[in-house]
Amino acid sequence: MGHEFQIPQEALVEATPEQVWEAIATGPGIDAWFMGRNEVDGGVVRTAFGGAALPGSVVTTADAPHRFTHGSEPAPDGRFVAYDFLIEGRDRGSTSVRLVTSGFLPGDDWEGEYEAMSTGLALFFATLVEYLGHFAGRAATPVTEFGPPVTDWPRAWRTLYEELGDPRPGDKVFLEPAGQTGVVYFANAQTLGVRTGAGLYRFIQGRGGSMVASHHLFGGPADPGPAWRSWLERLYG
Repeated sequence: MGHEFQIPQEALVEATPEQVWEAIATGPGIDAWFMGRNEVDGGVVRTAFGGAALPGSVVTTADAPHRFTHGSEPAPDGRFVAYDFLIEGRDRGSTSVRLVTSGFLPGDDWEGEYEAMSTGLALFFATLVEYLGHFAGRAATPVTEFGPPVTDWPRAWRTLYEELGDPRPGDKVFLEPAGQTGVVYFANAQTLGVRTGAGLYRFIQGRGGSMVASHHLFGGPADPGPAWRSWLERLYG
């Protein structure tokens, strides 16, 4: 049967339209808030995540610094996803950012994929807002690590929250592998985000069946991945 969807998101950020454009329309900018490694080349947005290259997303509008739109080519089963960013400068150096994600998910089991997409998009957009508010213009080192297989997700999330002191958005937490204290800037049923003075740290319920550490670091060790891998193995091994 499948499902056609449209998910709007909007925020006012303390950044210029040019800074927002750099964050959404360049590879280094996308690296700082989305996931994995990204590049914008030849009119295509390409993302590599977890050692795999995701399908390219073709740029259809690039009107700097006002609108940036790109989307996947429709698959034989009709699947596609498109992203439409609208940028509008406001008073006192602030900017309105609106993202509308739309597309089609095929099959009778689209609900689970839609839920994961919705919760993930909420985290990614919240991370974009945090980046623009606290790290705008700075390059990030993306770090991605996968934990052991998870069979009981409610228990897996309880384990993570207990490790961090059962926080809520706005609470401070200590991230042992990073050796830093940060504040929870976002949380929903399948994601958690923490901002420190040197990074944006996210935990995501991976569709592949493991907890994913998907971070963006703005300083510190060049390769902190092994520490996060060991931490996830301790929690879920």
